[in-house]
Amino acid sequence: MLEEKVAIVTGAGRGIGRDIALMMASYGACVVVNDLGASGAGEGTDVAPAEEVVSEIKAAGGEAIANFGNVAKSEDAKSMFEQAMDSFGGADIVVNNAGILRDAIFHRMTEDEWDAVIAVHLKGSFNISNAVAAHFKAQASGCFINFTSTSGLIGNFGQANYSAAKMGIVGLSKSLALDMSRFNVRSNCIAPFAWSRLIGTIKADTEAEKARVARIKEMTPAKIAPLCVALAQPASTISGQIFCVRNNEIFLMSQPRPIRSIHRGEGWTPETVLDHALPALERDFYSLDRSGEIFTWDPI
Repeated sequence: MLEEKVAIVTGAGRGIGRDIALMMASYGACVVVNDLGASGAGEGTDVAPAEEVVSEIKAAGGEAIANFGNVAKSEDAKSMFEQAMDSFGGADIVVNNAGILRDAIFHRMTEDEWDAVIAVHLKGSFNISNAVAAHFKAQASGCFINFTSTSGLIGNFGQANYSAAKMGIVGLSKSLALDMSRFNVRSNCIAPFAWSRLIGTIKADTEAEKARVARIKEMTPAKIAPLCVALAQPASTISGQIFCVRNNEIFLMSQPRPIRSIHRGEGWTPETVLDHALPALERDFYSLDRSGEIFTWDPI
């Protein structure tokens, strides 16, 4: 399905990225396995995770190379693309998966915690996409797969930095889909449910929270990879969409569209907004839900 294609997968040394790299390689892709080898908070480096994935791919008969660049640095992103070109002679698929967490309730969140998460998730996704975009345009084909989260799409406590980054990625992905559609380049988002070392940092104090974590533990990272391979295959025409994968379930997520309107021919005053507009619209207001309050049933 991906024969003779070259995939760059960021954050591919562990978790979701690892399984995506392995499956893409098993379907014929040559894979650049990028992983800085940092902790879940983005600290430190370690070449072992990326090298181990490369070894596993090669042992199964596939082709892969390791890359230890930091996606938050534009020069590292450009080097990653150049490595793909030098080693495999091309680049066809970009999977923007790399991420870190630095959770804190908002009034305690520091600027450093905000900047670090935005840099890896949002700027990192921009850096890799931007490094490859001109090549995709020139060859009139390419696929971006960007990772968002229900923490942004729906909401969660203590993750303002992560949620903002993940919603920013939704906007980036849609812009990539719109701007590059004329060049036969596609871009989609995936919000994954899967147990990983990052998800393992979720606090579970109440019985309901502990039960939710137990459900998430049932969902392995390997469940995300099939959708990635399907979206990446050259015959696909799907672009601009947001998917969610939850164990054996695949959801198509909604995107913001007008759901209700109200008008006054003479225009509005603050008083008529309070007396008329807001009460009329209120029945369609969204409550302050978190992801676990929307996905309330056990994973299938």
